[in-house]
Amino acid sequence: MSNQASSLDLDIIHNEQAKRFETTVEDQMGYISYQERGDTLVYDHTIVPQALGGRGIGSKLVKHALDYAQEHNKKVVPQCSFVSVYIDKHPEYQDLL
Repeated sequence: MSNQASSLDLDIIHNEQAKRFETTVEDQMGYISYQERGDTLVYDHTIVPQALGGRGIGSKLVKHALDYAQEHNKKVVPQCSFVSVYIDKHPEYQDLL
């Protein structure tokens, strides 16, 4: 099994109506959803279909969402444990909390 996660180039779109960042791979959608509270983004769910698991898709979605928060001077509340763990592993995002 080759590790294609690092070479997987995701096209992530910001679906503002649905309040989520989403990507479609092999006709399956993964996304990270959020709620807005003033200047704070509450990241509440990271959903990646089981068939797409283990490829780093969830991590790329979280990174994209955190980069978005940084670029727009938003604070982040990682309600989703996946987001929380990602921030723990990537100290460059600690200042978003």
